[in-house]
Amino acid sequence: MKEKWLLIPLRVLSALLALLCPMGALAEGGAAPEGDISIVEFVELDENNREIPVDPPSSDAPEGEAGTASAAKEAFIQDIIDLGEKLYIQADGHLQRAHYSGDIYVCKNFTVYLFRKNRDKYRLAAWPDVQLRIPNNLPAKKCKPYSYGYCWEDIPAEEGNPFEIAAQFLYDPSLSAEENRELALDFMRQVRRGDYFQMTAKYSHGTGAHSAIMISDYNPETGTVHWMDSNMAGKRINGIRYGKVQFNAEESIDWWVDAFCQKTRGATLYRLRDDLIFAEDTP
Repeated sequence: MKEKWLLIPLRVLSALLALLCPMGALAEGGAAPEGDISIVEFVELDENNREIPVDPPSSDAPEGEAGTASAAKEAFIQDIIDLGEKLYIQADGHLQRAHYSGDIYVCKNFTVYLFRKNRDKYRLAAWPDVQLRIPNNLPAKKCKPYSYGYCWEDIPAEEGNPFEIAAQFLYDPSLSAEENRELALDFMRQVRRGDYFQMTAKYSHGTGAHSAIMISDYNPETGTVHWMDSNMAGKRINGIRYGKVQFNAEESIDWWVDAFCQKTRGATLYRLRDDLIFAEDTP
């Protein structure tokens, strides 16, 4: 017959013995009687009266879970930021052509370029044979009743999309302007390092879609976010559009909210998934 016993730690048994000592003796400065204390370690026995060993919990995370995946995700983000900074330094303050569909300094093209130049070192744990891809913007017809540019196409992870929607704001006409603004501010407070930011806006730099990459978490002390992008600002020279490359740009979240918290407009934060792994670790 299988017997189960309780393991009593020494410190617990000592505390119990202390409680049983005469309070008067302790008050008079007397010590508890000295002597050997017999401690019995009770163990669990199986049907043959053999001790059942207790395995200590393992501290190693299963392969492909948060520990390894988080390292790959952070490395991917760092690679993207490093390349963005390199292109910013190379531009040296000069405007870059952002006119034709193949120009990498068009706003969305810039963020896609940074992704594609680094993606081959990474995979999703569940689909290690699938090359990573970044979705295109959702076509204008499918964005209605909202303006084009607030989100991407919905591509499943099994097809290589390593992003998830971390947060989204869409102007709600059933709410007041103040209520919408508070929701938009809360949305911006969720910015994290490495987030891809997609919006449709109307602001000092123009009207339409824009893409950026956040390079640090939202700072609650300053109320600001830092980002990198291209072609937010720029100008036309002889009919050709040229854009400014930015790195570590900083503005308040109120500034951003002014840009997209308007009727038919909104924004989305896309975040890399936690189950990214290094491609070199795949079978």
